[in-house]
Amino acid sequence: MDTDNERLRLLIVDDEPLARMRLRSLLADCAAPSAEVVGEAGSASEALHLLARLPADAVLLDIHMPGIDGLELARRLRSPAPGQSPQASPVVVFVTAHAEHALQAFEIEAVDYLTKPVRRARLQEALGRIAQRLGRARVGSSAVAKPAVDEPVLVVSDRGRVLRIPVGDVVYLRAEMKYVTLRTREHQYVLDDALADLEQRLGARVVRIHRNAVVAKTAVRALERRVLHGDEQEDGGGEAWAVRLAPHDEWLAVSRRQLAGVREALVGEGL
Repeated sequence: MDTDNERLRLLIVDDEPLARMRLRSLLADCAAPSAEVVGEAGSASEALHLLARLPADAVLLDIHMPGIDGLELARRLRSPAPGQSPQASPVVVFVTAHAEHALQAFEIEAVDYLTKPVRRARLQEALGRIAQRLGRARVGSSAVAKPAVDEPVLVVSDRGRVLRIPVGDVVYLRAEMKYVTLRTREHQYVLDDALADLEQRLGARVVRIHRNAVVAKTAVRALERRVLHGDEQEDGGGEAWAVRLAPHDEWLAVSRRQLAGVREALVGEGL
């Protein structure tokens, strides 16, 4: 059973009273970690006023509200007042009907991003993430199944869905027509994001091998000249440099322009 000190203190911020009521109802059914609602606000301004006198661990925050929107409020909460430590600011979980702001939300270090209508199980998972962020995750707790330090993720939009892909699962990203194909160890996704943006988010974990493709350095098993076939081919086909990628033994062409950079990156990985 949670003690009062273990219960998460939450502020609900949403301009729709029915949405706030539904969250209260769902939270009442959540356990380990459990939570109590210390206040409600119908606007960002009201939320700031309440937080000045009501300490809260986290804010369940809508995005589209009159006046200051939820994203701007989250940015303000990340910048504590003079004399206030960053740890004193509540963490943020967005609860919204709009999936298109997820990338911005995680850029400002939101703990989670829930889309309405919220399911109780999904809300319970968000509470677990809050507890982890606050350092309250308990060893052996059935409510917090993830490790205390979350694996970095790539937040992407797949045909209207918002996905969190562990960066360790990424094998390659390849631009095709208007979309980008993301190949992971187990799945393949079609993304709306630009290849250049995805490459930047993954940083040093990937290397560009072609104008239309980047691959995870850790997935590369060989760099060889070979005859490529079908969609493996570089412009014109025939024999070319290519990388072999684990775990599926797929071959992707390496352009002449990128070859030197690929070699240098792989030497750094010990290949």
